[in-house]
Amino acid sequence: MAGQHRTPLSRARGLGAAHHGAGHWISERVSSIALIPLTLWAVYAAIHLAPLGRDLAILWIARPLNALLLVLTFFIGIYHMHSGLRVVIEDYLETIGARSAALLANLFVCVLAGGLAIFCILKIAFGGAL
Repeated sequence: MAGQHRTPLSRARGLGAAHHGAGHWISERVSSIALIPLTLWAVYAAIHLAPLGRDLAILWIARPLNALLLVLTFFIGIYHMHSGLRVVIEDYLETIGARSAALLANLFVCVLAGGLAIFCILKIAFGGAL
């Protein structure tokens, strides 16, 4: 029997793997790999858009490929930020109340920031900002 090799204390506490750590680890690595070319593209675009005026920048964002890449950059970036901060909160906050409040705040801020950024990009892309 598998339970015989466990210590009495671990049987009493029900300790064991939570079975979700590998999924978090893989999703963080995949999102970070996806962010490498997207971030390089965004920095390149920002450098070239900086000297242009507002109207030319809006026209640039309104192009379908640019809008799609911007939305992907923000979506994956916010997802990556949320995942990473979630792991930090779960690892370093010991009390359940503080951990729950921090996880809720993390989710709220990430959804709000990501939603607002993507909404603004889509509004420009569909001609609402002209």
